[in-house]
Amino acid sequence: MLKEFKEFAIKGNVADMAVGIIIGAAFTTVVKSLVDDVIMPPLGLVTGEIDFAEKFIILRSGATAIDSTATLAQAKSSGATVIAYGNFVNNLLALLIVSIVLFFIIRWMNRLRSPNTPPAPNTKPCPYCKSTVDIGATRCAYCTSDIKDVTSA
Repeated sequence: MLKEFKEFAIKGNVADMAVGIIIGAAFTTVVKSLVDDVIMPPLGLVTGEIDFAEKFIILRSGATAIDSTATLAQAKSSGATVIAYGNFVNNLLALLIVSIVLFFIIRWMNRLRSPNTPPAPNTKPCPYCKSTVDIGATRCAYCTSDIKDVTSA
């Protein structure tokens, strides 16, 4: 079992996976910074500085009564049972924005890649019988014609 694990690790699968995870973590940090520091401030200006983090529903009051202007922290400290749907909305918006940003980044990266060029042909048609023969063939295996001096059709 240890031998199998060593073979698995040496093949590069584990190393490739580790590099992918490390790059993914670094990429996540960069994308989160892009969302938090570049995209969210203008979005906050457009939406009138709406902060969903303080949005919640009180299911059951706690030991002390709280009013409708209480913050989420005050409601939780009073012992109230709350549904903090605002945090969920914020996380959902962050996911949506990160997904859109990742889409455009991946799209841009795909455009930077060199276009896929088809592999060079390794066969050619015989100019006499039109059968497919190896590109380096000098005689057709099907009609036995000499194709050394004839250019491919």
